[in-house]
Amino acid sequence: MVEEGFKRKLSAIPSADAVDYSYPTRFSKKGRLKLRILKHVVWLIATAIIINGCATYYMNETECNLTKTKVNPMWDAEKLDEAFQFACELGSTSLVVATNGEIVKSMGELDKPLRVHSVRKALLSAIVGQHVGTGPNQINLESTLAELGINDKPNPLAPLQQQAKVLHLIKSTSGINHPAAAEGGLMERDKDKRLGHKPNPPGTVWAYNNWDYNALTTIFEQETGLTIYEAFNKGIAEPLEMQDFNENSVFYSADERLSVHRKAGFKMSARDLAKFGQLYLNKGKWNGRQIIPEEWIDRITDDYTTTGKKLLGSGHGYLWWVPVDNKSREMGIPEGTYVASGFGNQRIVVIPYWDTVIVHQVNVIDCVVSVMKKQETTVKGAIIHLYMCKFPLFSLREGCQECGFVGNFMGSGFVEILSRIIDARTTVEGGRRE
Repeated sequence: MVEEGFKRKLSAIPSADAVDYSYPTRFSKKGRLKLRILKHVVWLIATAIIINGCATYYMNETECNLTKTKVNPMWDAEKLDEAFQFACELGSTSLVVATNGEIVKSMGELDKPLRVHSVRKALLSAIVGQHVGTGPNQINLESTLAELGINDKPNPLAPLQQQAKVLHLIKSTSGINHPAAAEGGLMERDKDKRLGHKPNPPGTVWAYNNWDYNALTTIFEQETGLTIYEAFNKGIAEPLEMQDFNENSVFYSADERLSVHRKAGFKMSARDLAKFGQLYLNKGKWNGRQIIPEEWIDRITDDYTTTGKKLLGSGHGYLWWVPVDNKSREMGIPEGTYVASGFGNQRIVVIPYWDTVIVHQVNVIDCVVSVMKKQETTVKGAIIHLYMCKFPLFSLREGCQECGFVGNFMGSGFVEILSRIIDARTTVEGGRRE
């Protein structure tokens, strides 16, 4: 039926060459040319509108696996339903809103592990916090890279760069501009702009920098004697009784042409990420046991750096993002909120003021790999291809019908969802949110 509808609508579009371009003789040659161009423009706009109407695909509640909203005086059920329906239509894979430790509403397969991309950095921060200290198998935040024997190749660090401390790595203020595994073009450009290509005194310049996080991974495993999987499994997953975390949940990515330090990536389910967010909401406690030091969690919002970015990315502390700018307050994001963020709008939002955790996932990687194979292109080429699917004239290309939703999450997709969730918030008394 859908294909027949496409054919009927598309057949109604006249070709540009089929338009009657006869003109009254009173128009000059130049005037006739302008009219001809104008008619072509009108034809293109009309075609785009019709194609866009055909190409837009909305999933229904069954396909999105939307649950019934639980009665909670802190939420306007009707508005929360609208927010989730909007997320469903955009193409979110999973979405969870939990308040007071209880899931108020969810959508998607909550037990399906997906790549969390840069959310990994908040997960790494958690296990670093568990092992901070000056004793054996602990991580001394004041140790320098030189003291720990940390360098790189094929391009070695400068002596000034080796004076960076572990604390600088976790605060993204090492000032080290060095090629790194799993670092995208936008990140590289922003890092180059902030850091330049000369050594910076450690602690003086903030930059979102995969080299810092990958080197921190090396230091963690070197100093503790544990792999990232072993540490997270024993220190976080087991105490929280995570249901979908196993030995396949952590993987490494490396590129020795750039650096010896590896990325440790994670694949996690929405329900396990919600537990992780709840652990932070509980100030590191779980079933009466202190899993992560409360002081470590407080550092996120007490010792952040302003970044010059907007909204969710306006502050950064201990590998979490801290929305601190005026736009965040105008949007209604409460003070003290912090966010774990990954490519494709993967998010964990911790809102202590509301005793709420929000988890959002989008299955980006499967679509990227699919387009790479079909188009015989690179990761960058696949991402560009999927991004262009957002636009009507490109929406019927191969891969767009199945994976075109990905383009919605290469921009402000989650911010639009979050805005609607915020609008659904009420006061405890049942009135509108303050």
